[in-house]
Amino acid sequence: MSESPTLDALAVPLRALRLLTVDFGHLPAPVLNVSDIFPDRLKLSFHDDLGDFEAWRAALGIAPDAVTHGMQSDGRTRVLTTAVEFAGATLELAGYADVPATDGGAA
Repeated sequence: MSESPTLDALAVPLRALRLLTVDFGHLPAPVLNVSDIFPDRLKLSFHDDLGDFEAWRAALGIAPDAVTHGMQSDGRTRVLTTAVEFAGATLELAGYADVPATDGGAA
């Protein structure tokens, strides 16, 4: 039987989160993900407002051309992703927003 990972195994992304809180506590709060499956990764997700994603991207000094743009949900959701090393952790940012519906081509 294998042993469960300890909280200490997640020290790298948790330390990064602590530093983000100190340095960027004024920025919009993201959805956070830390997992023992990827013990060196901290993911920050932003839903419904790509402006929050952009605020974090700019604050972290990530170049706009380092952002990947994609679509999901049959083109109904825009997805922005990027990653950077921060305090020894891989810091991933993901932004999700609905694509505005079109009116079928009416002028």
